Amino acid sequence: MRNLLFLAHRIPYPPNKGDKIRSWHLLRHLADSFAVHLGCFVDDEDDWRHVGFLEEICASCRFARLDPRWARLRSLRGLATGAPLTFPYFWDAGLAGWVEALHRSHDIAVEFVFSSSMAPYLERRGRSAARRIVDFIDVDSEKWAQYAESQAWPMRFIYGREGRLLADAERRIAADADASFFVSEAEAALFRRRPGVPSERVHALGNGVDLAFFAPHRDLPSPYPAGGPVLVFTGAMDYRANVDAVCWFAREAFPLIREMDATARFFIVGARPAPEVQRLAGDPSITVTGRVEDVRPYVTHAAVAVAPLRIARGIQNKVLEAMAMAVPVVATPQAFEGIDADPQADLVVAGEAPAFARAAGELLADPARRRRIGEQARRRVEENYGWDRALATLDGVLRYSRADTPSRPAPAAAPGGTADLRLGTGRLEPDPITSVRRDR
Repeated sequence: MRNLLFLAHRIPYPPNKGDKIRSWHLLRHLADSFAVHLGCFVDDEDDWRHVGFLEEICASCRFARLDPRWARLRSLRGLATGAPLTFPYFWDAGLAGWVEALHRSHDIAVEFVFSSSMAPYLERRGRSAARRIVDFIDVDSEKWAQYAESQAWPMRFIYGREGRLLADAERRIAADADASFFVSEAEAALFRRRPGVPSERVHALGNGVDLAFFAPHRDLPSPYPAGGPVLVFTGAMDYRANVDAVCWFAREAFPLIREMDATARFFIVGARPAPEVQRLAGDPSITVTGRVEDVRPYVTHAAVAVAPLRIARGIQNKVLEAMAMAVPVVATPQAFEGIDADPQADLVVAGEAPAFARAAGELLADPARRRRIGEQARRRVEENYGWDRALATLDGVLRYSRADTPSRPAPAAAPGGTADLRLGTGRLEPDPITSVRRDR
C-alpha cells in the first residue's frame, strides 16, 4: 500500500466541529487506499482520549500539543521575520523533525496538507517526488481582511497585515502544489481570480453531511426545560466569527423576536464559550450550554436553527446539519454563501437585524411552514451533500499522474523576507519514527 502523509492543524477526530468534520471524512476515505501517516496538533485536552482510535486507522501518528497561550506568544515571531502570524502559531520543531524523518524512512507517494497553516512543514524541505495536495478549505486571507474591517487600531493593523501576507503565501503554496481544494465553488472561484494562481489546479471539494447520523425524527429526548419555542445556534464558542454572530443576534435581532413572541428562548450550544458569550446568559431567556456530548437533541427539538454569521468563509456545516435534520434555518447571506439550496424554499435568508428577526418570528408563528421548509431542506441535503459525492472529486484528482500536472516554479533557495514560508531556527534533530509519538 502506498504511503500518504496527512498534516492537519487540528486532530481530525472526533468530528465535532467544522474543520474536524471535513478532515475526518477525508482521512477516513484516504485510509482506504493509503497507509496514512498523520501529523497534527491537539488543542483540546479532551481530544487526547481519541488518539488511540486514530492509531488504529493510521500507519503512524505524531500528535503535538498546542497550548493557545504559548502559540500566541510564538506567533509574534512573525512580526520580526515578515511571515504571517498563522505560521509560527502552528509551528512545532518536533513535528517538523518527524516529517523529515518520515520522508527519509518511507517512500511517500502523496503529501496531503489540511489547511495552509501546515504548508511550511513541507515548504521548508523543498519538493519531493510525492504528489502534493493542499486543502485550503477557505480563503483564510479574506477572513482576516474581514476581521480588520470591524476592528480599531492596533488590531485593524494586525489583522490587515495578516490578510495581506497570508494572501501572498496562499498564492505561493498553490503554485507549488499539484492540486488545491476549497470548500465551495465560490471560494475556489475567488482564489482563481488572484494573479499568479494556477487556476487549472484549483478545485472545489464541497463538504458533505453524514446523512445517517444527522437524520430527522430520531427518538432523542429533548434537552430543553419546559417553556416557549427555542431558537438554537451551534458551534465552537471561542471562534471569533461565532462569538460575533451570537452577540449580534442577542443584541439586535432577538429582542425584536421577543416582541413577536414573548416566550421565545435562545440557546447557544458549543464548547469553550468566550466571556462575552457567557455574559449573554444574564438574560433569563438566553442559555449558554458550554460543551455538550451530542448537539443533535438540541437541534432536532429546536423550532428554528439560526446562523446569524456576519463574518464567514466557505460552507457552514451547522447550516447543512440542521437542514439534514429537517429543522428550518434562518441564515444571513454570509452563512448561506456557497450552499447549493433555494434561499426561500429550503431555508430562509435574511440580512439586517429587523429582517432576520421577522423571518425567525414568522417561522415561530407558523408550525406548518416550519415543517414544509424542514422537509424540503432534508431533500436538498440528500441530493447535494452526501459525502460520497464530495469525495469523488478527491478520487478524480488522485488518479492524475504527475505527468498530467502543469510544471511548477522551483521552491525558494533560501529563507528570507515575506516570500519565505520556512519557519523555525536552528538545526532540527528529528525523532525516530515510531508507530505513535505524542507531544504531551
